[in-house]
Amino acid sequence: MSTTDTPRELRDARGIELNGINTIQESERKGKASSLFWPWFGANVSVFGISYGSFILGFGISFWQATVVSLIGIIVSFLLCGVVALAGKRGSAPTMVLSRAAFGVRGNRVPAVLSWVLTVGWETALTALAVLATSTVFTELGFDGGIATKIVALIVIAALIVVAGIVGIDFIMRLQVWITVITGVLTVVYIVLALPSIDFAKIAALPAGQPQAVVGALVLVMTGFGLGWVNAAADYSRYLPRSTRSSAVVGWTTFGAAVAPIVLVVFGLLLAGSSSKLSDAISGDPIGALTSILPVWFLIPFALVAVLGLVGGAVLDIYSSGLALLSAGIRIPRFAAAGIDGVVMIVGAIVVVFFATNFIGPFQGFLITLGVPVAAWCGVMVADVILRRKDYAEAELYSTTGRYGDVRWVPILLIAVGTGLGWGLVVATADVPWLNWQGYFLGPLGLAKDWSYANLGVLLSLLVGFFGTVVFSRATIRRQEALPIEEPVETVVR
Repeated sequence: MSTTDTPRELRDARGIELNGINTIQESERKGKASSLFWPWFGANVSVFGISYGSFILGFGISFWQATVVSLIGIIVSFLLCGVVALAGKRGSAPTMVLSRAAFGVRGNRVPAVLSWVLTVGWETALTALAVLATSTVFTELGFDGGIATKIVALIVIAALIVVAGIVGIDFIMRLQVWITVITGVLTVVYIVLALPSIDFAKIAALPAGQPQAVVGALVLVMTGFGLGWVNAAADYSRYLPRSTRSSAVVGWTTFGAAVAPIVLVVFGLLLAGSSSKLSDAISGDPIGALTSILPVWFLIPFALVAVLGLVGGAVLDIYSSGLALLSAGIRIPRFAAAGIDGVVMIVGAIVVVFFATNFIGPFQGFLITLGVPVAAWCGVMVADVILRRKDYAEAELYSTTGRYGDVRWVPILLIAVGTGLGWGLVVATADVPWLNWQGYFLGPLGLAKDWSYANLGVLLSLLVGFFGTVVFSRATIRRQEALPIEEPVETVVR
């Protein structure tokens, strides 16, 4: 077996991509950095971004504070994605394989499992939102939006997501272009129709919040946008030619991912600041609540833009979650891994749609709880990419006896320390009792009264991973890059 596990054919007779966690063959590397715009824009143009306006103002801050927080949080968090995407061009492999250079070939199974949980969680959330939005639109139109409608919507939406994940990269890239165009146009129409609902007097009257509230809102934005994607950032740039400029990879990833959320979130702030009733309704049905300000004739187009936008994000997630599952050591074909993830996604969506009484509480709990260890991994990975001056020794990413080693304990320890410190400084949400164990450092440090919901633990975890890697791994990376590239002959793993 080849050390890079390269398939003989790129896809089977059904058109299903055969690439898994192998390195991409030179013949498959094509396109320009600008092609990264389409998947990233298509995955983040969802009207769900408008609902974040309500989530952010829920921290009790002013419109201008919320706007600054949104701009900084979105751009910085997606810039982290851009840096990690650079590793894809350098190493021709998925994100969670390239992470082996930092954690060791088998040591990387720890962040791979974490990545799988995060992406499957996002698939579940986006699928559930699409089903809830469809049900609300049918109800607004005077039809039955009950259980039968939700079941049919779940079947159709889940089928599209799972099929795209199974077929693979070429289908996903074509689908994302269509999603980008359709949702982009219809979202502009939605904004125009919703403009009369904006009340600038109410927006201007929103009082300014305390610094800790501003920090809490910033953390929510970062975990809800870039930190939710960073573990998949190299999965698409790995198909680019090696000659692609690094700055272009970073730039197009950041721009493509950030431009739509910036517009959508700021507009969401205007809507939520204009109506406390709308803002409250968003917590229960983040997408469906947005239909209350629409004329009836636009409800069907709105359903289309809402569902397609959410599907665009879920499709990228299911593709990357399958790769993460393989990186964790599961020995099955990529398309089978995507199928398994689809089953988990459907079960999770059923729980959210048919049994959960509130969306925003569990959702914020999910973002913050997983955001802490993901931030630690992100800090390690970003620092590792920045410190490297050469391309990866691709074959050795699959060998426990190569330069990257079997298990590297320092970065694993950084995740453990970052997570332990981070969870002690966050409070996910009062609506999720089973997360009440968090925030165990807030009381001893005298922060419980004013800083409980600032969620400083996410930022601290990110810094622990980043600076810990800069300090303790610089010499190791230099030794790795000083070795000649040779084909390893022992202990090959997938």
